Amino acid sequence: MNRAISSGLAGLGIVALLATSGAAQAEVSSTITIASDYDFRGITQTGLDPAFQASLDWEGESGLYAGLWGSNIDFGEAGFGAPEDEDYIAPVDLNVEVDLYLGYAGSFTEDLGYDVGATYYKYLGDDDNGLNDFDYTELYAGVDWKILSTKLWYAWDYGNSGESAWYLEGNASIPLPAEFSLELHAGYNGGDYWDKPEVSFGEEFIDYSAGIARSLGRFDFVVSYIDGSDLKDYDCSRSSVECIDDVFSSESKVFVSVSTTFPWTDEE
Repeated sequence: MNRAISSGLAGLGIVALLATSGAAQAEVSSTITIASDYDFRGITQTGLDPAFQASLDWEGESGLYAGLWGSNIDFGEAGFGAPEDEDYIAPVDLNVEVDLYLGYAGSFTEDLGYDVGATYYKYLGDDDNGLNDFDYTELYAGVDWKILSTKLWYAWDYGNSGESAWYLEGNASIPLPAEFSLELHAGYNGGDYWDKPEVSFGEEFIDYSAGIARSLGRFDFVVSYIDGSDLKDYDCSRSSVECIDDVFSSESKVFVSVSTTFPWTDEE
């Protein structure tokens, strides 16, 4: 069993152990989401195709929490070199992402809270050549104040590239009439990984989004505009950019999602 799979199973074991040992004083839930795209910090992870996502979450009374989240992905199937070359690498098809996370959330005051933790990203698919070893761990720390929140993410080996990367984001959820809310987001992707064209896209960039959200019964709906086009080399809407099946496109888009969280309660 390789180290990455072993780490993933260990993470699942932690979630199961926490859920079992603290069931009397904890909450276990699962959220199912259907979305028009899987957007990750302004970059599509599904080639601008729809995504089906699900999570299993455990939350203790102390503030400790753990979870497992998964989604379909599409990173393309391009190989490297020609089949007759000695260093030829055959196409690799990655189709599933699984994230394991563990964290602690609490509050300084009634309005000021904090959240710290770590996420392990695991990518699954056709691995005959071992090319899909993009698995990595990311640490995060954030604070929230009333309707505002900010969070800093840091990976010392982003995408198993050997280079570090960080992401700083700010979010606001503003109540509107008729139980709607205005959801605003802005983020900055920075670090050595983004600066080096030999390992990534060769430029740091900003992503942002603005949308409307509302809950109807047991379902949560979101419609938003997302733009990561500051990453110019992968903005597939530009005529000078050649994109294959919209893989890793950063072009602006309209995003729609519907989600529901179990267990359903009688109040909903």
